[in-house]
Amino acid sequence: MNAAAMFAFLGGRRSALLLLLLLLFVTLTAASHSQSRPLDYGEALAKSLLYFEAQRSGHLPHNQRVAWRDHSGLTDGLEQGVDLVGGYYDAGDNVKFGLPMAFTITMLSWGVIEYGQQIAGAGELAHTLEAIKWGTDYFIKAHTHPNVLWAQVGDGDTDHYCWQRPEDMTTSRQAYKVDEDNPGSDIAGETAAATAAASIVFRETNPHYSHLLLRHARQLFEFGDRRRGKYDASVAAAKGYYPSVSGYGDELLWAALWLYKATDDADYLAYAVDNAASLGGITWAIAEFSWDVKFAGVQTLASILLMEDGAKHEPHRRILEQYRPKAEHYLCACLNKNNGTNVRRTPGGLLYVRKWNNMQYVSSAAFLLSVYSDRLRAADQTLSCSNGEQVGPEELLRLAKSQVDYILGDNPHGTSYLVGYGDKYPLRVHHRGASIAPYRKSKGFIGCTQGYDNWFGRRSPNPNVVVGALVGGPDDMDRFRDERKNFMQTEACTYNTATLVGALARLSSLELDDIDDEGVDSSDLSSRASI
Repeated sequence: MNAAAMFAFLGGRRSALLLLLLLLFVTLTAASHSQSRPLDYGEALAKSLLYFEAQRSGHLPHNQRVAWRDHSGLTDGLEQGVDLVGGYYDAGDNVKFGLPMAFTITMLSWGVIEYGQQIAGAGELAHTLEAIKWGTDYFIKAHTHPNVLWAQVGDGDTDHYCWQRPEDMTTSRQAYKVDEDNPGSDIAGETAAATAAASIVFRETNPHYSHLLLRHARQLFEFGDRRRGKYDASVAAAKGYYPSVSGYGDELLWAALWLYKATDDADYLAYAVDNAASLGGITWAIAEFSWDVKFAGVQTLASILLMEDGAKHEPHRRILEQYRPKAEHYLCACLNKNNGTNVRRTPGGLLYVRKWNNMQYVSSAAFLLSVYSDRLRAADQTLSCSNGEQVGPEELLRLAKSQVDYILGDNPHGTSYLVGYGDKYPLRVHHRGASIAPYRKSKGFIGCTQGYDNWFGRRSPNPNVVVGALVGGPDDMDRFRDERKNFMQTEACTYNTATLVGALARLSSLELDDIDDEGVDSSDLSSRASI
């Protein structure tokens, strides 16, 4: 064989080898993306509720299941002469931010209102009610006067300077409030929504507590509406962390609708109708739903009123029907069926809004898609998108399911972004308490910068697993770096998991329902697996 022939022969062999390796890579990638047994939504639901126990501040109860946590923040409010012990830390830090905490409780409550039967069927209703009550007990404390609401405990700047377990905190525990002279309509409105929604949850099991929550909700709404203003203008310490970009219009409408659902008082419905335009309810078409931007949730609540009882709401039909196109704009954006604005997708199919904590938008979308799908099905209606398509409820549920499945591991990396679920999940969550030796086993004091020096920079996995935490998740190309310093992707927040609870509860009933009637292929369901 001459040199030219030898070169051609070897080149051919090399090309064939490269092709074989490429095919092998594609096969392995596909195998990692497919699953051998169905995903267990009930297990994921149970684990998601553990996360709220990991985020507790205050004196922990005897039945605390997350054993690596201990009592913390026991002097919160002392300097101001109020008892602000309790509540939740929002994420991987040790600050109690009132606005996202209230949204967390509103969404947990909505999940129970919609899917309480499924949550109970999974054996998790008691844990869900405990998670809600831990938040509402704190709101009752924080609402010390009809026109005073303590909005935050701790300072994000000093907190971020330190890396400490909450049990060791030496950072500022300054408390901040909104009142007559320093209004905060957005946080008052969201806390009113949270307490109103929770009052529905506790109506049968704890009627006295339900009534107490409703009294606080009414007062908070009246305060927020009468003394209007953005809370981050009154609480400067919140602006760098949880600014109210959308303003307070969405929260006031949100609170009014939840109060209407809780009381059946027509005055609250009239408020949502009369202020629909001035507060943005029928003017804003938004492609996200979050702790800050509530318009999609407002529009969904208003839209389903006519689906549930058209005759009762006939006097307000003209305005309520104007809410519906805005709600459906959001849902069609998720479905990629608007002529204009749609939500982007990663190559792996994940809804993608922005790089910082994108999973919050995914879980909230999965929840609203599930709720609206059920309402459409019950009313025998379809969704109208601006591209002219009429979309059936099964397509909304299918999209909700695909997003939850991605979260649980049905994605290009085979990684569950719900910590503790499956065999492969983030091990270096950006979380102070989880990344340091548990206080109950190592009670030696760890100082402000000592945590950075000895724990933050370690490449090893966290010593404590924050089970149920939904981390920020991958980027727009499905890439994910499991690094503690990568807070945009590895930090989790309470509101991420709060909206996921309801979506998981809904999907858990797929195992009991006629799958084909839901428009979800049973073979698709059986091909999924917990990893």
